[in-house]
Amino acid sequence: MGLDQYASARKGEPTIDEEGDKDWSDSYDLGEWRKHPNLQGFMESKWCGEGEFNCVDVELDLEDIDELEEAVNGADLPDTGGFFFGGDSSEYYKEQDLEFCENARKALEDGYTVVYSSWW
Repeated sequence: MGLDQYASARKGEPTIDEEGDKDWSDSYDLGEWRKHPNLQGFMESKWCGEGEFNCVDVELDLEDIDELEEAVNGADLPDTGGFFFGGDSSEYYKEQDLEFCENARKALEDGYTVVYSSWW
């Protein structure tokens, strides 16, 4: 059990299967993290929903990606904790975070929607 985090690029409308799960025929993975709590805190700050920030999609635009890159480079991701989140792993994931930013920009340029989701 723990914090699992994912980012993907999606284009078009999803199909919905019998269980109600959505599937995009034009999508690809942009990133995957395990117990990166400060990234979770950053993404939660971008979320406009109510209730618990768990198993929800957050759409990111170019401004969000730029802000994330700046926070990663400045070691300024928000300190975030949670029962299943683990300890600060910002330095461990720094290169992966920057690679995600680069790939997310390319996806946005290509007309995809960039989405972050997590489960804990």
